[in-house]
Amino acid sequence: MEATLSKYIPTAAVEPTFQLIKQYNIHLKIVNERVTRHGDYRMMPSGQHQITVNASLNAYRFFVTLIHEISHLVAFEDYGRGIKPHGREWKYTFQKLMLPFINPVIFPSQLLPLIANHFRNPKASSDTDAKLSLALKQFDPPNDKNYVFEIPNGGMFRLYNGKIFKRGNKRVKRYECLEVATGRIYLFNPNAEVEFLK
Repeated sequence: MEATLSKYIPTAAVEPTFQLIKQYNIHLKIVNERVTRHGDYRMMPSGQHQITVNASLNAYRFFVTLIHEISHLVAFEDYGRGIKPHGREWKYTFQKLMLPFINPVIFPSQLLPLIANHFRNPKASSDTDAKLSLALKQFDPPNDKNYVFEIPNGGMFRLYNGKIFKRGNKRVKRYECLEVATGRIYLFNPNAEVEFLK
């Protein structure tokens, strides 16, 4: 397991993360990319804890996602199954588990302030923290995707599911986008990755 982890997370995080996985008897599955999520946690009918994480994530996003999912398990064990999945108990647990890792041995210096800021009040997904998401993206392999905020107003783009949208104005934080086929308006995070139709 340690050898596998070393392919996906920062080297200095491997041993302590492996100890967490052993301590909580986690079955870690590394899976092909799912567009809608980076990872998930579930308790199997056997009582085994299973965490899945997308193989395509860069080391820092993979690591944050893995600790995010372990935090669900630990929060449920500490506070009971009746808590909200991303409520205060989970946030506290996520902060507590991440704190020892927020240092320059694990994260590059340009990420550290953004990671530290994110963990003052962690969100349900690191993708909703636009600054952190953009900073993490620089460690991804190059691809042909654009962010919604990079699409010019009135420009057309396609989603992973083939639906085509026309970018509109920015509301407070998100962009209004018109689905061409239905005429319905959807709100997109500025850092949603899409295919620009030039």
